[in-house]
Amino acid sequence: MTPRFLAVLLVLAVLAGCSTTSNQPPSSQPAASQAAAKEPTLYTAKQCFGSMVNLAKRWDLGAMPFHLESELNADATGQDGKATVWRGFFASRTRGTMKTFICSGSYLPSSPARGFTDTPETPFGATVPTLMFDPSLLLVDSDKAFAATLDHGGSALIKKDPKQPVICTLDWDPKKKELQWLIYFGKSAAEREGVAVVNAKTGAFISGGK
Repeated sequence: MTPRFLAVLLVLAVLAGCSTTSNQPPSSQPAASQAAAKEPTLYTAKQCFGSMVNLAKRWDLGAMPFHLESELNADATGQDGKATVWRGFFASRTRGTMKTFICSGSYLPSSPARGFTDTPETPFGATVPTLMFDPSLLLVDSDKAFAATLDHGGSALIKKDPKQPVICTLDWDPKKKELQWLIYFGKSAAEREGVAVVNAKTGAFISGGK
């Protein structure tokens, strides 16, 4: 082989080495960043509720909320008044219909898509107008409402079961004419170890029981 041919082979070998190096898999650091980006986002109620109200007003300017609830899933127990999924129920008197607005920070396939989504509007029941409330009445966030329950039986239930599931719901009490947090210690309102009621405007503990 001529010296020139040998030189060409040498250059090709060097280029092949460079190509092999550039095609090596990335380091574990970007992979770790991607894994971190997949972590679910936990929200308190108010972190979702304001955007829900704005979306509801775009749907109908007179839309009012009548129920808000957290959703249990594999992301979190619901303790501390935080969840990856919240559902806000809104109604329009002029339309006679309701819509649900969903706030999700979950990546679970079984959960709603991350961000804000809504459901098609449907007719509402006869009791809904009595449950509608002014959004500005919600002053105490779900984490503060949850904290108010701890000295009234909540701590004992969590000590008994550190993974105790908790569901937070927000509703208007038409008899007392006040907005209330209902904190359920259980997988649902029906399957509960206890329930506590907290004033959503003042944060005062109202009552508790089974």
